[in-house]
Amino acid sequence: MSRIGKLPVNLPQGVTVTVAAGNVVVVKGPQGELKQAVDKDITVAVEGGQVKVARPTDQPRHRSMHGLYRALISNMVVGVSEGYTIQQELVGVGFKVEVKGQVLELSLGFSHEIHLMLPKEVKAEAPAVKKGEAPLLILKSADKQLVGQVAAKIRSLRKPEPYKGKGIKFVGEQLRRKAGKSAASK
Repeated sequence: MSRIGKLPVNLPQGVTVTVAAGNVVVVKGPQGELKQAVDKDITVAVEGGQVKVARPTDQPRHRSMHGLYRALISNMVVGVSEGYTIQQELVGVGFKVEVKGQVLELSLGFSHEIHLMLPKEVKAEAPAVKKGEAPLLILKSADKQLVGQVAAKIRSLRKPEPYKGKGIKFVGEQLRRKAGKSAASK
């Protein structure tokens, strides 16, 4: 048995899980509603306050999907009950971010501003910064995959460089820094 797959997913208060036609799992909660299509070989059962995922055989294909779908359902349950938050820092002189509805306006040291349209499921906010602090961007969503993909897209606009660390980085991320050239090694 898969160590992850055999664990039941506990449902918090206010979260409901249904298995629709075509083996589509629908999770509803206070933060919204998420859907995930599950392979036809994997069975999903809602028993009491738990969701259990089972596989028919020990084939490698079934074993790999068993833990995957259990983890996806668990992420959906956490997403609709609590939601996911990702924080990013913009490190660099003159780096700014503004949120105007679902559009991000980023100043990242290029000759032009970058305008990025966010999906409607992702909410963004940029709190006011004090002088000398790096601007902060906070992304929130019930969908863990989507908010992670949006954060990765934003980070790819200006990845942190290894010498000074300028760029967009996740809060708490440890960067590998290089020493650079030594001025007088003799």
